[in-house]
Amino acid sequence: MYIPKYYKVNDPEEIREFIQANAFGTLITTRKDRPIATHLPLQLKKEGEDYYLTGHFAYGNPQWRTIEEANEVLVTFQGPHAYVSSSWYEQKNVPTWNYQSAHVYGTGRLLSKDELRQDLVTLLKTYEQHRDEPVLWDTLPKEMLEQEIKGIVGFKLKITEIQAAYKLSQNRTAKDYQNVIDGLRQEDHPASHEVADVMDKRRP
Repeated sequence: MYIPKYYKVNDPEEIREFIQANAFGTLITTRKDRPIATHLPLQLKKEGEDYYLTGHFAYGNPQWRTIEEANEVLVTFQGPHAYVSSSWYEQKNVPTWNYQSAHVYGTGRLLSKDELRQDLVTLLKTYEQHRDEPVLWDTLPKEMLEQEIKGIVGFKLKITEIQAAYKLSQNRTAKDYQNVIDGLRQEDHPASHEVADVMDKRRP
């Protein structure tokens, strides 16, 4: 990923927190020399000193067959993003777009049925445990689960490299920076408000 120095994020823990907060990623491989992608909920896990991403495909999705064949797998994660009008700057300039994103590279393998089952247990726990009536693995009918699990294929990616860019007007003056925040807060789109909040928290 092309990352100008202003926008590069170097703190690994900060990047991992970003990935966990924006865990619906895009997994990209190639099949017959053509790029293919699937949008998936992913889990970031640590084992020893290494980090992994886990997830699953529908069995009918041919991309799962590329996981072990690929020399490298790319997963992208997108945070809030918004159009930035140059009318908010003190001096004339061109408009731009503010965003947060991370690219994760890794090597993959498919999960066994037992590994897939455990991955689904943790996935449900992550998104259900805070609810009044959580839908957890142990609360669902076993026959239904055994039938449903036949329709998916799990995978695990060992992370080899992470890149992250937060393009949030860091190259602008303090006045322009505040003007961008104010301008974004006046927009109708919720994502613009999210970017404004991020900028406010990360103020240089």
